[in-house]
This record gives sequence, C-alpha cells and structure tokens, in this order.
Amino acid sequence: MQSIEQVYPILEQKKRIVITMHQKPDGDAMGAALGLYHYLIQLQHEVTVISPTNWAGFLDWMPGVQTVIDYDYSREQAEHIIHHAEMLFCLDFNIMYRTKHMERILTEAKCIKVLIDHHQEPQTTAFDFGESDTSKSSTCEMIYDFIMSSPHKSLLNTDIATCIFTGIMTDTGSFRFPSAGADVHRKVAVLKETGINHSEIFENIYDNSTEGRLRFIGNALLNRLEVLYEYNTAMMVISKKDILKYHIQTGDTEGLVNYLLGITGIKLGALLIDRNEERKWSFRSKGSFDVNAFARNHFEGGGHKNAAGGRSSETLEKTAQDFKEILKQYEQQLQ
Repeated sequence: MQSIEQVYPILEQKKRIVITMHQKPDGDAMGAALGLYHYLIQLQHEVTVISPTNWAGFLDWMPGVQTVIDYDYSREQAEHIIHHAEMLFCLDFNIMYRTKHMERILTEAKCIKVLIDHHQEPQTTAFDFGESDTSKSSTCEMIYDFIMSSPHKSLLNTDIATCIFTGIMTDTGSFRFPSAGADVHRKVAVLKETGINHSEIFENIYDNSTEGRLRFIGNALLNRLEVLYEYNTAMMVISKKDILKYHIQTGDTEGLVNYLLGITGIKLGALLIDRNEERKWSFRSKGSFDVNAFARNHFEGGGHKNAAGGRSSETLEKTAQDFKEILKQYEQQLQ
C-alpha cells in the first residue's frame, strides 16, 4: 500500500469514483464518506457514495445523505457503478469483510483502491494507496487532514465541515475520549470558521430519539444490566424479544454500552445483542484494558484499545456464558 500523498496527482484528472464505508455506518463513517464526497464533486469528479447496508435515521439530516445508495436495497445498481468505477475510497474500516455482502465485489473490482482508516491491523494488501493511523480520533479527522494537505484545501466549505465535525464529535464521545487532543480542537476551530452550527449538529444526533428507544434504554438499564463486581465489569444482554417489543431500528442501540462505564469502579462494559444472523458484541473499557485484543482473541472482532466489537454464532445464552468464563482469565488485569 503506497502513501496517501500519491493520490493527489491522480485526482487532477476527472474520475468515476465510489466511496464506501463499513456496514451499519455510524456518524464517523457517514461523515467521512459525505465529507469526501462534497470535496471531490467540487473537483468535477463523478462520485457515488455506497453504503453496504442501511443506516441510522439520526443521520438522515446530513448534507448529501439523500444521494447515498444502500447496497442491500439497490444491489444491481450499486454493482454496476462499482464495476465501472476508476477509483474506490474505503473509509472507516480496516478489512474488506466489514462491508458485509459487498466484500466480494469490492475485492474483485479492478479500479484503484484507497484506504483511509484509524483501526488496528489493516488489510494493506487489498489497497493500492492509503493511510491507517490508530492515533487519529476518527476517520473524519483523517479526511480533514487529506483535504487540508491537498492542493485544493480552499474547497473546504460548510457542507464538508458539517460532515467532518459530525464524525469527530461522535467518535470522540463529544470530545470526551483521550483521542480528542489539542490538535483535534484546533481542527474543529477551523471547521467552525466555515459557519457550521455545532449546536444544531449535536441536537440532530443526540436529541433525536423515539419514545420506543427511550423506553428500550430504560428497560435495558432496569432489567438487563448485570454487574460483575469481582471483575469490575458490567454487561447487558439484549434479546430479540426486546428488539421487537420496542420496535428498535438501525442505530437505536448506539451509545447504550457507554452507560455501563458510568458505574463507579467499572473498567469493562460489554453489550450483547441478539441479531438475526449472529450475536453482536460492543465492548468499552477504561484505562489500560485492551478490548481490541480481547475482541480479537475471543469474539472474531476488533477495533480500538478502549472501544471494540465482536460477534458469535452461538446462542445468546451460550455467548453470554462464554463471556463470563473468559473473564476469569482477566481477573488481575481488571482489578
């Protein structure tokens, strides 16, 4: 994988470009994709953003989101566009299988492939150019760097800044996490100078819940929370019954795992959700406990040191029990 700087000369000639991201895109993935989209269309490229799946409704306000194609919903159209693309930008995922059903066609595509991501252990052999930097707060911060290091940084506008700010804000936990260093705040200041309304962005993301989602969160905290004090761990196990009862949609469980770290003394939070085809884990930690390694070693996952995900093909009950057994190996680390 060659350096990202070598992409700039290629972009001086008009190209058919596809931008994609991981399945069930969050604020960082969608923000990075749309931020790059608004930059590239100003350079007169033919640009299409394709999401592997649907996305949370609280992202539907973002500038340009109405142009995004849902691969699961419009597979034939999406595959035709990818087949004829000259460049492919892959954002906010480190390995092709995180695009779910798009993995095959992306792998087989003959175009130039570019990776921009901040997760550990990237699949570098799958890309021609790119950058993978785990020190970055978000992929949106990396898109900011890509634009501002380019010959066309003057193209930064309110639409780009709105998308990039959204991803930085969400991936830093509203600037709470250690990744939100001084340099991140300096970049946010530049974004603010374009005229974005950060209060409105915050409201669109965080003050956009249905009644069902709030009742679901209440039920989860009251009836699904289990605290394992001997391991300084809190966990929630969400059944398919709960998902159906409260009409939970894509994105409605976003942020639920973070509540677990709000308990005094808790170092590891684990959220297990029963999805149709598999059981999905979300892990969060404080301090030195590495949930990226934990997820990779035990649940076919990964991510960041303090935020990661995983999966299991076992039943919900078996997966939860396996987690409790595995915790015994980490008792000293979690003390």
